[in-house]
Amino acid sequence: MPLTPLDIHNKEFSRRIRGYDEDEVNEFLDQVIKDYEIVIRENKELQNQLLSMQEKLDHFSNIEETLSKTIIVAQEAADEVKNNAKKEAQLIVKEAEKNADRIVNESLSKSRKIAMEVEELKKQASIYRARFRTLVEAQLDLLSQDGWDSLDSREPSLDHGRDRDREIKEIY
Repeated sequence: MPLTPLDIHNKEFSRRIRGYDEDEVNEFLDQVIKDYEIVIRENKELQNQLLSMQEKLDHFSNIEETLSKTIIVAQEAADEVKNNAKKEAQLIVKEAEKNADRIVNESLSKSRKIAMEVEELKKQASIYRARFRTLVEAQLDLLSQDGWDSLDSREPSLDHGRDRDREIKEIY
């Protein structure tokens, strides 16, 4: 156990003949006590400073560790957000491609349907024109027959009129 200033102060030396001057020894011991007290005080101050510095170092080490963990977590979160954004973008692109394909297919289907309808209408118009032409030609043939002049003098044959009606109905 280290000496204290009190230990030095209370130290008694045995006396001998021809010993040291007692006053000089006491003065020296008083000086040693004062210097030793200063050294002890400085030592305590340095220990307190060391403790304070150690606490600050621990505090800053904790902050550094927390910041490192925070940076790692933030980087991981940023990577996750980036990956999620890429996945979402891919899904949006795929959905857009599907919609585009669907729209193109629907357009092609409608185009084919309209083309078929146009062809059908052309056929119907051609058939109508042919029937109309046949009707007009039949009417012209009827008008060009010689029987019109004699209509006033004789009665028309009912059979002849019925035959014409059948021809017209067959055309339609």
